[in-house]
Amino acid sequence: MTIFEKIIARQTPAKIIWEDDDAIAFHDVNPQAPVHVLIVPKRVVPRLTEATDSDSALLGKLLLVARDIAKKLDLSSGYRVVINSGPDAGESVPHLHVHLLGKRALAWPPG
Repeated sequence: MTIFEKIIARQTPAKIIWEDDDAIAFHDVNPQAPVHVLIVPKRVVPRLTEATDSDSALLGKLLLVARDIAKKLDLSSGYRVVINSGPDAGESVPHLHVHLLGKRALAWPPG
């Protein structure tokens, strides 16, 4: 069971800021920006590479939730949405999730 599954099951505490039947969003415990929120589907998809065409509605929903949370947290000067897929990309939890980062200037290219 990943840390995200434990958060979803309320076995591990998290600062949850949004939730519905399909996904949950909470503040990252190791933030890389003043605002660093993780948006996690409740159904386990290990990584974007393993998503299927049947996951398209869920994938779209994750991006729309990122948009809505960015608005809620007043990230009007800009924000970044990141999905890491695989160890070389920095994926540390094998459960698809979206990072929403903001409230500071973010360099490009990342990494």
